[in-house]
Amino acid sequence: MASEAPSVQADGRRAGRRPATSAAELEHLALRMFTEQGFDETTVDDIAREAGIGRRTVFRYFASKNDLAWGNFDAHLEDMRAALADAPPDEPMLAVLRRAILDFNTYPAAEGAWLRRRMTLILGTPALQAHSTLRFESWRTVVAEFVARRVGQPVGALLPQAVAAAHLGVAVTAYEQWLRSGDTDLVGILAEALDLLGTGFAAL
Repeated sequence: MASEAPSVQADGRRAGRRPATSAAELEHLALRMFTEQGFDETTVDDIAREAGIGRRTVFRYFASKNDLAWGNFDAHLEDMRAALADAPPDEPMLAVLRRAILDFNTYPAAEGAWLRRRMTLILGTPALQAHSTLRFESWRTVVAEFVARRVGQPVGALLPQAVAAAHLGVAVTAYEQWLRSGDTDLVGILAEALDLLGTGFAAL
């Protein structure tokens, strides 16, 4: 016998569903809704209703709908900033950057499918592009600040900015390759891309 459809409460949430109680749960729910329904078509109210929480609670976890797509990017970025600051001063600059960037992009296996959803959404959704520019700029600033300290130049000087932009470029390209190639290893592709950059594309 076919099962009965789940009942719906007055707030539109399916009865019996446990409310989302963490930022990670809310992030995963939002990513699922964005990829299944479309980013533009999914509102914060839709997410709150599905999560079984109020709209204000959503904004306690995330400042905007755009931030839901990025998850805990800011916390990861602060971890990378700390790793760069703690690196031994005699370790070559590019080696430090390589390790920090690979660590920044290393996720538990259980998060792999969610990461693929997130990056497909971020790189392929026009409505997220302006917000993505701000996020990428924050990432570049962390790298440029590290390089500037190492070379004794202002953070806005050409060398720190060029190094930061080059590393961001190969990182984004590695993600694009990973998304196109199915189940291949993201960190492996990224390591290969960073090695190409580190050798000045000597293979050419």
